[in-house]
Amino acid sequence: HLDKEKQERIKEINSRLSNLGIQFQNNMNEDKTTLFFTPEQLKGCSQDFLSGIEKDEEGRHKITLQYPHLYPILRECVIEDTRKQLLIARYSMCRDQNTPILEELVKLRAEKAKLLGFETHSDFILDARMAKSRTTVAAFIDDMVSKMKGPLAKEFDGFLKMKEKECTENGEVFSGTIQPWDIYHYMQLTVKEQYSVDQELLKQYFPIDTVTKGLLDIYQRIFNLRFEKISEPAAWHADASLHSVFDATSGQFLGQFYMDLHPREGKYGHAAVFGLQPSVALPTGDRQPAVCALVCNFTAPTTDKPALLTHGEVETYFHEFGHAMHQICSQAEHALFAGTSVERDFVEAPSQMLENWCWEPESLKLMSGHYKDGSAIPEELLAKLVASKAANVATTTCRQLVFGMFDQDIHTRESADTAACFSAAHEKVMGNPAPAGTNFAAQFGHMAGGYDAQYYGYMWSEVYSDDMFQTVFKDAGVLSQEAGLKYRTCILQPGGSIDAFDMLRNMLGREPNSEAFFKAKGFAV
Repeated sequence: HLDKEKQERIKEINSRLSNLGIQFQNNMNEDKTTLFFTPEQLKGCSQDFLSGIEKDEEGRHKITLQYPHLYPILRECVIEDTRKQLLIARYSMCRDQNTPILEELVKLRAEKAKLLGFETHSDFILDARMAKSRTTVAAFIDDMVSKMKGPLAKEFDGFLKMKEKECTENGEVFSGTIQPWDIYHYMQLTVKEQYSVDQELLKQYFPIDTVTKGLLDIYQRIFNLRFEKISEPAAWHADASLHSVFDATSGQFLGQFYMDLHPREGKYGHAAVFGLQPSVALPTGDRQPAVCALVCNFTAPTTDKPALLTHGEVETYFHEFGHAMHQICSQAEHALFAGTSVERDFVEAPSQMLENWCWEPESLKLMSGHYKDGSAIPEELLAKLVASKAANVATTTCRQLVFGMFDQDIHTRESADTAACFSAAHEKVMGNPAPAGTNFAAQFGHMAGGYDAQYYGYMWSEVYSDDMFQTVFKDAGVLSQEAGLKYRTCILQPGGSIDAFDMLRNMLGREPNSEAFFKAKGFAV
């Protein structure tokens, strides 16, 4: 029971927080930063990639900071200075506009938490999460960082050897260090050299229409659903399609989802599912069906080829579609608990578990086929891809821990120098600071988009996603409808109307644990 003055101040803060969050995201969506590189500066990038990029009158490639340009260059380009320029530009994206916005958000969140009787914003947020307290989260992150130190050093040693060899081959000076702009490149090279997975060859087996058909077939099969595509839907753009969802046995109409898969100017630049209408019980006894939108930015088709997805994009697609199914399969009574309205540190677990379908041969075969003739991925390449899941796990895990540590740091303060805090977290976990003069946080949309003090949840929930997959699906099979219906009933259907730990107990038949997580990472428990 707050006095009227405090209530009014909290209303003012909430309004300001909302406006700042919108402004932060709009700045990112409207960013038009462009870099120009010669073909020589983009050495190592595939011709398929380069052929789809606009050139200026001098023959230089016009590169934006959006994902379809950013990641192929960071992964493939063998010229260190090019990777460095591009990563620094991305880490500086919206720095001048969004740094003051984020730092005001931090101050306002801290003030609101104090008004509500909490010591910090993190304490306020975590009070209603699985973790319950910032000390629990801090201990979780520190424990993970400690466990990853040795594996990360081992992976970086491998990166250094590859970098020294590559610098010698290209006549570049070897610095003797792995820098932030090196990470994606040597992660990809590790997969190629140690597991012989050629990502460019692999892409040819993932044309987006084939992936989409397989993905939709798999979800319908395991969750006992039926999808129907709507012709000429009412939508915000011609690229967006609309699909209705029914229970395959009863015929019950459950909801609809939009799919908007390719980038365009001014569009949201990441991958996410947006709830448009929750599934709730109506006073009449009927249900209001759920409506949601799957928005992605996958590689667009070229003049002579369909859109070909990387395996990472296939994984993202499967993950995000899992969020859409969480929205639609929910049968919670109230909107407050509908769909993905679970504890925020559990919200990623259902979709993280479904990422496993992108690493299992049985399901991969259903959503792949060569774009020219539909031929299957060769068994040898498929086996190498599956084995490569073990590649770079420490580096990938530690990058997530950087973000989680940074998030907790700024949200346990009354004010924060976000650039300094991010650089400190990067140095503590990865062993080197962020590039000087940059502020990754200014383009870290999660910090203005509802994940404040909760980013640790990606890693936290992965512990439980691995437990669910190994316990329920690994032996039953990824196409088991019996296992899928159990998952739909125990995890997707309740929404947030049941505590996450109780949903897990119902699903697993026991207390959840981290054994499967460390097993999946290849580390001893």
